[in-house]
Amino acid sequence: VRLVESGGGLAQPGGSLTLSCAASGFTFSGYTMAWFRQAPGKQREGISYITWKDLKTGYADSVKGRFTISRDNSKKILYLQMENLRTEDTALYSCAKASYYEDFVETYSPERFSFWGQGTQVNVSC
Repeated sequence: VRLVESGGGLAQPGGSLTLSCAASGFTFSGYTMAWFRQAPGKQREGISYITWKDLKTGYADSVKGRFTISRDNSKKILYLQMENLRTEDTALYSCAKASYYEDFVETYSPERFSFWGQGTQVNVSC
């Protein structure tokens, strides 16, 4: 299993970034996927998920209305489109796969996910 995130960088408040997560080594289309982030000195925070079957999505209140999760099963890539960025969005962003194939997972609770990528850093500042 391999998850490789990319697309992070420096953005200004109000700006946009799109993160990608390239998956390999497993049947991507059969797993719920999620994005997490961890800011310095804080615990890892689940921010969004997308299910494998009906592409249902969910968002944490902190990003709802600003971030959009999507997936391309043919390319095995997970995306996170981030708009109207805030300084508090500064963090290391990681993607993760659910623990079980074709499992009913509609959450970004960490205990339902078994593998994380190394992450891509997002810095939002003036």
